[in-house]
Amino acid sequence: MILALAISSLSEERMPTTTFELPSSLSALERLAFNLRWSWCRETWALFRWLDGELWFRTHHNPVRLLAELAPGRLQEAAADAAFVQRLQRAAADFDAYVAARDGTRRRIAYFSAEFAVAECLRVFSGGLGVLAGDHLKSASDLGLPMVGVGLLYRDGYFTQHLDTNGWQYETYRHLDPQLLPMREEQTRSGSPLLVPIEFPGRVVYARVWRADVGVVPLYLLDTDVEANAPDDRHITDRLYGGDIEHRLEQELVLGVGGVRALAAMGHSIEVHHLNEGHAAFVAVERLRLALREGMSFDAALAAVHEEIVFTTHTPVEAGHDWFPADLMQRYFGRVVADMGIPWSRFLALGLTSDPQRAGQFCMTALALRCARASNGVSRLHGRVSRAMWRSLWDVAATDDVPIGHVTNGVHLPTWVGTRMGRLYAEHIAPDWRDRSGAVDWSRAGSIPVDQLWTARCEQRKRLVDRLHAALVAQSRARGMAADEGTRLDPDALTITFARRFATYKRATLLLSDLDRLARIVGGAGRPVQFVFAGKAHPRDDGGKHFLHEVFRASQRPEFLDRIVFVENYDVELARYLVQGSDVWLNVPRRPLEASGTSGMKAAANGGLNLSIADGWWAEAWAEHNLWFAPIGWVIEPTTLDGTQDEQDAETLYETLEREIVPMFYARDAHNIPIAWLERTRAAIAQVCAFFNTDRMVTEYAESHYRVETRVTAG
Repeated sequence: MILALAISSLSEERMPTTTFELPSSLSALERLAFNLRWSWCRETWALFRWLDGELWFRTHHNPVRLLAELAPGRLQEAAADAAFVQRLQRAAADFDAYVAARDGTRRRIAYFSAEFAVAECLRVFSGGLGVLAGDHLKSASDLGLPMVGVGLLYRDGYFTQHLDTNGWQYETYRHLDPQLLPMREEQTRSGSPLLVPIEFPGRVVYARVWRADVGVVPLYLLDTDVEANAPDDRHITDRLYGGDIEHRLEQELVLGVGGVRALAAMGHSIEVHHLNEGHAAFVAVERLRLALREGMSFDAALAAVHEEIVFTTHTPVEAGHDWFPADLMQRYFGRVVADMGIPWSRFLALGLTSDPQRAGQFCMTALALRCARASNGVSRLHGRVSRAMWRSLWDVAATDDVPIGHVTNGVHLPTWVGTRMGRLYAEHIAPDWRDRSGAVDWSRAGSIPVDQLWTARCEQRKRLVDRLHAALVAQSRARGMAADEGTRLDPDALTITFARRFATYKRATLLLSDLDRLARIVGGAGRPVQFVFAGKAHPRDDGGKHFLHEVFRASQRPEFLDRIVFVENYDVELARYLVQGSDVWLNVPRRPLEASGTSGMKAAANGGLNLSIADGWWAEAWAEHNLWFAPIGWVIEPTTLDGTQDEQDAETLYETLEREIVPMFYARDAHNIPIAWLERTRAAIAQVCAFFNTDRMVTEYAESHYRVETRVTAG
């Protein structure tokens, strides 16, 4: 009843919408701009870039701002260009055909996530969890899955990273204006904004709903910055992973409870609620409340909720799981639970664990696991680790009996494969590989001529080096330092990248264990090696910040100038360059703390090779998808999990670089082509692309978790 009254009686002033006048021959630009399919459709991307390449870059690839800020007369010039108009018509026809083949299905699946990385201009993500969620929606759209996404619109997004002259990270935030983003607000039938109420202690908080279309999948983002709210409540959805523990609870309350209510208000009859990590677990509480309101007993209501929820856990790291004090839970849920007519202790038990150090604390992961009919980790190894980690929640005889399986992550290949490599795939694998990347025969990569493959790889490396040079010059100038325009990385040197979140368990400094030895590796005569580091430390992670500082200090040593660089503000745009141009993707987490990882998959899809600890996806890839005519990279097998693990892993890392990787890259034939290296490249493309793609991943979820069929086959 509260919901109905709130939606019908509140009248928030409608926000103005971004307008731009398009010549009639260019009218299709509007519908292309307001659908995020352009983020993985190269033809549409190229249209916006053609209008103004510099503005396209400055707006963080935002076609709505681009069209609104184009120089006077530019659209008229484009309308007079017959070739451009024809390209636009082809792109619009392709888009319309794409939608017609997939849309029209009643939405039955809701995918809840605290972050989504679909496009860099919509900055509601921080890292891997969001990238995975964005790729999930893209493949769901490609496959015609009847899905919606639900998240939060963070007005300040995640932080922008800067380093001072000493290499210490500091953070700034850029405010997002929803009216300049490729999305629109949801409205009631009367035309007023749709406002969703959520009960908070002593008050009701309202969330506006924004819709961003990801192909045929609507992504709904909830936003509390509305006039109906008190000033403090308007800031609930201000920053991703910002604030204290209470602020985190408030955000997750809006996501879970508000998300369910928003879907109901818009008329969606959802049958499956997929919780992407425990941040969204309050979905289960709201679904339980609704079931109890229908007159069910608690056990019957819990059984009903159990049938409609699936859950994916993403990390074995303690900090990745939310725990809320019992008194805080009582303050926010006491009245709700009383209205449910169930004892408080029975509700609280849904989130309690047997961990004596967490006595009385409510765990969101435990809530999700207890309420889900299907739960999974994100790699085979992570599934095994998760069963051991959460065994105490079930009365089972053996760890293998714990009901947590695995669905190994993948990546959305059309988003991440570079243009130059993509042309090779179109010529030698399948002309339409971007339209059905999960269905093509990737073993055909073995037939790609080595000279063409090497040319494509060199072109993408040069593109990366050019991008890095521009970024490094800008960084130096921002610090007030003189930027030497003649200094740049070597486009022909072996380029090894470590790019990921600067959490301490990822061990960014492992490579720096022996600086003298590292100096010999990077400075070998005629065999230069350059290392690129990128990544953010969480604002409150002092350990991660110290690791970042250590990397920066090493990059400033004379022997490592132009051989080790740190590039600020690792984001989707920079990640795309890095995975497309790097020769080796370096990943050295402390096993078994890497649940999956997907950046190495993106690098392999572009012909890069992985050098990684046997953890997460790489442990699985090395053991199960390394069966072709050449290895798909290199593995570091931890020989111990005691206090000497770092020392032993560092030794293996140096040995592999010195004896295998560097010599193989520079072993060239008469045409200066590294044949043995490219054999591994072709093997990596064939085996990684074939399995570690989100079309396969989403199809697996559809068949085993969602119990629905896709409309378009993934192979």
